[in-house]
Amino acid sequence: MLKSLQFKIIISFIIFGMIFAFGISIINVNNLEKINDGVLKVDSAGDTKVLIDENIEYIKRTTIILSTAYIICMILIGIVISKVLISPVESLVKSAEHATKGMKYNEIGKSKNEIKNLATTFDQMNNELKENLNEATRARKQTEAILLHMTDGILAFNMKGDLIHINPAAQDFMKITTENSFNEIFEKYGDDMNLEKIIYLENMTSFQKKIVLEDKTINLLFAPYKDENERAAGMVVVVQDITERERLDSMRKRFVADVSHELKTPITSIMGYADTLLEDEVDSETNQKFLNRISGEAARMSKLVNDLLVLSKYDSSRNNNIEKAPFDLGKLTKEMFESLEIEMAKKNLVGDCYVTSNVPLAYADKNGIERVIVNVLTNAIKYTPDGGEVQAYVGCVYNDAYIKIIDTGIGIPKDDLDKIFERFYRVDKARTRQMGGSGLGLSIAKEIIDQNNCKIDIKSEVGKGTEVVIRIPTIKGREQEIKKEEKIEKAIKENIVM
Repeated sequence: MLKSLQFKIIISFIIFGMIFAFGISIINVNNLEKINDGVLKVDSAGDTKVLIDENIEYIKRTTIILSTAYIICMILIGIVISKVLISPVESLVKSAEHATKGMKYNEIGKSKNEIKNLATTFDQMNNELKENLNEATRARKQTEAILLHMTDGILAFNMKGDLIHINPAAQDFMKITTENSFNEIFEKYGDDMNLEKIIYLENMTSFQKKIVLEDKTINLLFAPYKDENERAAGMVVVVQDITERERLDSMRKRFVADVSHELKTPITSIMGYADTLLEDEVDSETNQKFLNRISGEAARMSKLVNDLLVLSKYDSSRNNNIEKAPFDLGKLTKEMFESLEIEMAKKNLVGDCYVTSNVPLAYADKNGIERVIVNVLTNAIKYTPDGGEVQAYVGCVYNDAYIKIIDTGIGIPKDDLDKIFERFYRVDKARTRQMGGSGLGLSIAKEIIDQNNCKIDIKSEVGKGTEVVIRIPTIKGREQEIKKEEKIEKAIKENIVM
């Protein structure tokens, strides 16, 4: 590239030196010849002419020597200048072109001026570097935004164990600062929590560990990362809160165990009575007694299976549209209360259903709400001692209708109030089984309540009784919701048109 420039500089020096030297020589010779001609005219003596001739020859030789020396000096100077100035520039241009390989640049190398090429190359490099820097900045900010708003915690450590990055979620989970090292944070959770061990002994693969922090269950995922030379550079730790997942998994396991236990008990009883009837001869009275027991256990098992099917039905229809319609809540409650009067009479319970005037029509799944009312009333009757009271009230507050059922039963301990909606949970297991309860009634009721946007609140005191309040949306509230939705849709349409 720059060799042509080197050659041009050398040739320029030579030509300039030759012109300079020969110009001086010609001028000197001409002057001397004029002097010689003048002297001949004045003096024809031979000595003077010889002297002048000798001087002329001397001037010619001197001029030739000086010219040659000048040319040689110019060549040497040109070579030095070429080596000192041009070669570094040429190397710089080559380096710049090498750096710009793959970049989007034009017009480089088309000009015969190498310095201009170099300037153009650097200009293109500068533009490309700016674009790359902007792209890297955008990517960094995107990554920072993602890490900042992640619900999972992220910690990054270098090979020394120094914490080099932590997002807010990790700070909230681990309660640590940027001054903590890897060992300070994780050593207390086990001997296997060692940075070098995880990176090298685990062959640069991820490693998981479950720990408990206060009331939370945390899953730690350790993932080593590498540098550009594929060597271990540090560790990234992902912190996940799996408390809810663990709780649900525990509930699932307990549910399976409870179902197995609830089915095993009546099946064992049925098999025992059946084997006795088949193997031994028993009198008619014992035979009838055993058959009644078998029938009772079968009925209990059938009720359990039916409750499981109902619960499964509501589980599968979660987030799906259920059939809602307006209905008279006061009338429905009175009918359910009257249907249980025989059960109340068996225990000499007193009570009635009171409906206030002007209760708007409820808007919900009527069959589901009916099941909830029956379940709550049945529990009130079941757990109220003989001679007690069970009262029901139906009224309206704001845009909700409500049912309030009050009994003077045995009550529920305060510690059990938050658990009574769990599946198969019983406050008094022995007594509940004796009364034929499956432990699923309130679980089913809660599913129905949630899917109908209703609310249920239970207050109880041991030995004094229980108060259950169920709030159900009304058709009036539904109409207001529809009007509100129509206004929103109208506003959206108007904005779109504008």
